[in-house]
Amino acid sequence: MRRIGDTAITAVTVAALGSGVWLLGSGYGTHAPPQPSAVEGRPDPAEERLASPALAASPPTRIRIPAIRVNAPLMGLGLTSSGSLDVPPAGNKNLAGWYEAGTSPGERGTAIVAGHVDNVEGPAVFYDLGALRRGATIEIARQDESVAVFTVDAVEVYSARNFPDEKVYGAAKRPELRVITCGGGYSKTTGYQGNVVVFAHLTGSRRGADSGES
Repeated sequence: MRRIGDTAITAVTVAALGSGVWLLGSGYGTHAPPQPSAVEGRPDPAEERLASPALAASPPTRIRIPAIRVNAPLMGLGLTSSGSLDVPPAGNKNLAGWYEAGTSPGERGTAIVAGHVDNVEGPAVFYDLGALRRGATIEIARQDESVAVFTVDAVEVYSARNFPDEKVYGAAKRPELRVITCGGGYSKTTGYQGNVVVFAHLTGSRRGADSGES
């Protein structure tokens, strides 16, 4: 497995990013979060566009994904005692986190953002992540008052048993971003069966202070 910053990461715990409890009482067939289709899968690297020049390190403060109406603050995340990526508190539905011991979004390398698909009350910040399509834009506001703009390369879903740590967390030569939540279907007995992962790369930046509701 590659290392992100100075710390190796194992797969984020699937159950930690979504409870699914609310599905049991609300009708699973109607309210399950969307899942990516095969056509949104990762394209051949030779077809991917070159990234914009890397930005200097700066902690991110907010993530915006206009196509799925995401506008949420970001908190720092570490690792659990088992070495998996920690997750934001489940009680705040509109909160995501980034792996603060690794690459900051916009720097050269792989930056990691994670958030809940739902909690006991219903859909959370990344509920619609599986509906995102290639070419969509992700904006990350940063403490230095810059906004890093990423373009989505692929949206994929992996089972917990076959989660590709190297592909998701592995080091990159250009500025890249991964956005992760629960997915892969839901079972009453086992909960969510995997993770939805968005792959994106830096395609621009601009000046602009953080804004939006917390």
